Amino acid sequence: MSQTPPSPSFPRRRESTDAPAASPNTTHLPWTRSANIYEVNIRQYTPEGTLNAFAAHLPRLRKMGVDILWLMPIQPIGQVNRKGGLGSYYAIRDYTAVNPEFGTVADFKRLVAQAHALGFKLILDWVANHTAWDHPWTATHKHFYKLNEQGEVFAVTFNAGTPQVEYWTDVVGLNYKIPALWDAMIEAMAFWVKEADIDGFRCDVAGLVPTPFWNRARAELDAIKPMFMLAEWSEPDLHEQAFDMTYGWELTDVLKKLAKGEADARALRTWVQVPHVAKSGRSFPKSAYRMRFTSNHDENSWHGHDAELYGPAFKAMAVLAATLPGMPLIYGGQESGLHKRLAFFEKDAIDWKGYELAGFYADLLALKKANTALWNGQYGGEVEVLDAGSDGVFAFRRQAAGNVVTVAVNVSPREQSVRLPGAASSISLAPWGWKITAA
Repeated sequence: MSQTPPSPSFPRRRESTDAPAASPNTTHLPWTRSANIYEVNIRQYTPEGTLNAFAAHLPRLRKMGVDILWLMPIQPIGQVNRKGGLGSYYAIRDYTAVNPEFGTVADFKRLVAQAHALGFKLILDWVANHTAWDHPWTATHKHFYKLNEQGEVFAVTFNAGTPQVEYWTDVVGLNYKIPALWDAMIEAMAFWVKEADIDGFRCDVAGLVPTPFWNRARAELDAIKPMFMLAEWSEPDLHEQAFDMTYGWELTDVLKKLAKGEADARALRTWVQVPHVAKSGRSFPKSAYRMRFTSNHDENSWHGHDAELYGPAFKAMAVLAATLPGMPLIYGGQESGLHKRLAFFEKDAIDWKGYELAGFYADLLALKKANTALWNGQYGGEVEVLDAGSDGVFAFRRQAAGNVVTVAVNVSPREQSVRLPGAASSISLAPWGWKITAA
C-alpha cells in the first residue's frame, strides 16, 4: 500500500475559554464542549484483556489528548447460545457485575478513579434492548421480555424484512410495555453511577428502546450526577431530553466513498449544504452533538479495517472527521494503524507496534480543543464552504468567538494546486494532503 503523505504540523493557538452562549433548547456540560471521545475494547486492548492491563495505557492516552473514554460492555457474557468462543459483549448476563475475564467490580472502580485523577471522563456501554438468554430475569421476571405465541422468549431479529436483516441468536428482547422493567433498568444503570462514579453511558441500539424511557432515565441519573449520554442511533427526538450525542454515520459514508474514488469534493459540499435530515424527516438542531468517526468496533469488525476502507486516504479522512462539526471518535488501536479486523467473538489482541499515528492524533485533538471554531454543537462555528476551483479539493472555514479556522483537504490521489478566496497565493496539496490555518 502506498504511504500517506507526511503529517503537516497543525496550527496552534492559546486555548479559548470564550464559548458562544448555549441555545435555549439544549445545553451541555462544560467539559463536553471541546471534547473528543475514544472507544476502548477491553478484550482486545491488551494481551491480558483486563481492566487492570488497560489502566497502564491511561497516561499515554492522556498525553495524546483523549478526553472521554467509552468502554464497551464490561459485564458477564451469556453462555447459552453464545456466539464464538467468547461471545458478544452485547449479550449481557448480569447488568451489575463485571465479566471475570476482565476483572472485578473493584478493578473497574479503581480504573474509573485512576481515569478521573488524570482528567478523563469515562462512560460505559449500556445494552437496554436485550439480554443474554441466561440473564436471571428470563427466569425470575419473564414478563420483562417479548414472548411468542407459546409464551416463551425468543431471539432478536434486527432489520427484519430488509436486505440488511441480522439474526441476533444470542440475545432475547426486552418488552418496554412493562413499567416494572423501566424501574429495574434504571436501577441497574444507577448502580454504576453510585458505585463507580462513571460519567455517562453509550446506549446500544438506542432507537429500539422507547424515547420516553431514555428521557426518564436521563432525569433520574442526572439527579445522582450530571451525565453525558451517547445514543447509537440517529434521530433528532433523542436530543430533546435524553441524549447529548448521536451517531453521524452519514459523514462516514461520504468519507468511505471519497477514499475509494467513488465521490469527490462535491459530495462533501452537498453534505454541508443539505440539511441533515433523519429517516423520520426531522432535522437535527444545532445543539445536537453528532459523533464523527472513521471507525468503531462495528465498522472495524464487520465492514473493514482502516487500510481496507481508506487506504492512503486515511489521514485526510481523519482530518475531515476531526474538523467538520461534531465530536471526533478514535477507536482504540487506530493510533497504531489498525490494519486488521479485530475478531468480535474471540480473543484477537491489538498489535500496538510503535503508536505510529499517536502524534498525528495528538495534533488533531489539540487543534480542536484550542480553537473555539471547532468546538461541538452550538459552541463551535458553522461551515462556510470555500470555492477551491477544483472538485479534487474540499475547503471550508469555521468561525466562532473571534476564532477562524480554514481547512483545505485534497480528496484525490493527485497533487492539487488551488487558490482559496481572498488568498494572496496558491497552495499546493500532495495527494490526500491538507492545509489548516487558525487565527
